[in-house]
Amino acid sequence: PGVGKSTLTGALIAELRGRGLGVGVIAVDPSSPRSGGALLGDRLRMAGHADADPGVFVRSVASRGSLGGLAPVVSQVVDLMDAAGREVILVETVGVGQSETAIADVADVNALVCAPGLGDEVQAQKAGLLELVDVVVVNKADLPEAAGYAKRLATALHGSGRDRPVLLTDALGATGIGPCVDALLAVAAAATPEGRLRRRRAHVRNLLAEALAQRLLAGWDANGSAALDRLCDAIRGGETTLQEAVDRLLHRDHS
Repeated sequence: PGVGKSTLTGALIAELRGRGLGVGVIAVDPSSPRSGGALLGDRLRMAGHADADPGVFVRSVASRGSLGGLAPVVSQVVDLMDAAGREVILVETVGVGQSETAIADVADVNALVCAPGLGDEVQAQKAGLLELVDVVVVNKADLPEAAGYAKRLATALHGSGRDRPVLLTDALGATGIGPCVDALLAVAAAATPEGRLRRRRAHVRNLLAEALAQRLLAGWDANGSAALDRLCDAIRGGETTLQEAVDRLLHRDHS
């Protein structure tokens, strides 16, 4: 958060449209843990493109508590935009930590967007992220510490054995956007159908597991919270283990 993802996405849209490519954008916004609602403000930042250009379609979706930085419907929306003839589909996640990496199962190209001076340098250098990214973009390149920050990230990538392009962009000033698009399209062109199928299959498997967990949880709640409370007390009291409790729940044994 705060690295300028939406502003950069807007600059990428302009560059892609300048090259004659139809663009779809899926912007994932975090949902409130209490109400489930989301501001969907990312779409507002790109409204100028979507409202004035029929070659651009922007759709905001709420994460609805889904883990991994995406929303459960993202893969379906990607398919719809693909079927509608959008040549490039940009997915802006809610922002990543060490575990918000579900985008790697969906996208042909994974770009990590960073910015200097936000205290996220250690986070960006964690291996879990560096192992997944294809391109690293240091936005806000007009800041004096940007070049040094980009150099440190490039060193971290080299040290992890994954040399990847580290690009400097200034989304507000529209600087470095062309080379950024060049790098993204080059990685996309190298993606194989087998790789795309493998990623999509992994993502659908995760969605299936999440849907199954929600269905099972709904079924357990339907059987009454008192049975679950007794089981929780049994775990807490050392009368059963967590794994044994899971086995009992799966077999609908709430006694």
